[in-house]
Amino acid sequence: MSGIAVPERDGIPRLPLSARVRHYLPFATGGLQSLLQYRSTFVTTGVTAAAGAAVTVFLWRAVYAGSPPGGGPGGFTSEGITTYLLMAQVLQVLHANRVDDEVAAEVYRGDVAVMLVRPVSYPVVRFFACLPVVAANAVLVGVPVLALFALIVPLTAPRPVDVVLFLVSTALSVLLAFLVNLLTGMTGFVTTNTWGVRMVKQSVVAFFAGQLVPLALMPGPLAAVASALPFRGMVDGPLTLLLGRYDGVSGAADVLARQIGWAAGLTLLGALLWRASLSRLEVLGG
Repeated sequence: MSGIAVPERDGIPRLPLSARVRHYLPFATGGLQSLLQYRSTFVTTGVTAAAGAAVTVFLWRAVYAGSPPGGGPGGFTSEGITTYLLMAQVLQVLHANRVDDEVAAEVYRGDVAVMLVRPVSYPVVRFFACLPVVAANAVLVGVPVLALFALIVPLTAPRPVDVVLFLVSTALSVLLAFLVNLLTGMTGFVTTNTWGVRMVKQSVVAFFAGQLVPLALMPGPLAAVASALPFRGMVDGPLTLLLGRYDGVSGAADVLARQIGWAAGLTLLGALLWRASLSRLEVLGG
């Protein structure tokens, strides 16, 4: 019988990309079903996000009150700093994919060992499982919070091209957040209690990503350090594009290139650490 030859690797036939993707779709639908069982979580997340946005937005609006038309510190106008801080809060909601919590818990319980006997990649499984979380947070939390504040405070209206750049950059920022959280969760292979690691990660990311203070307002040396880290691509980078605070095509390309470069680097680092972690896997319990 004639047919299409399937490429082999190490003597094992390789499935087409579409077939391999279908192997992971049940994990995405399973994650969605799990979310629907805890719908009250979205209410809590929404209230928390709105409260956090209110504190930062009105605090910084007071700082920029009476600033000159050309902009105050960092070149921000009152509307510009409001838009930046509000969208930073929305991005933080998108980044709350719970991957670090779930990976650490599965390592601690030993559930991760079950995944090792399946013909799937555990990191890829976690990525597909977090997609419904990101989508649900965007629709059920991010959009309502943005709409609420748009009715309360004046915001900067971005250009259409900046909106497109922002959406592309946001997708990359979600990928960066997943990789950072995955690496954080993998510390469970070293320590059985990752609470402290996760708290430190959350604080470091919030500061160096520009979520609390825009990088443009940081002192020169500190801003240089923050710009060199991958966290900038999670908040400050996308918002730089949204607000048009970049120098032409080259400036926008630089922001996206940095995000892509860090995504590739963290993916490689995660693959190496995953292989190294398997050698020291210790399952607690039965």
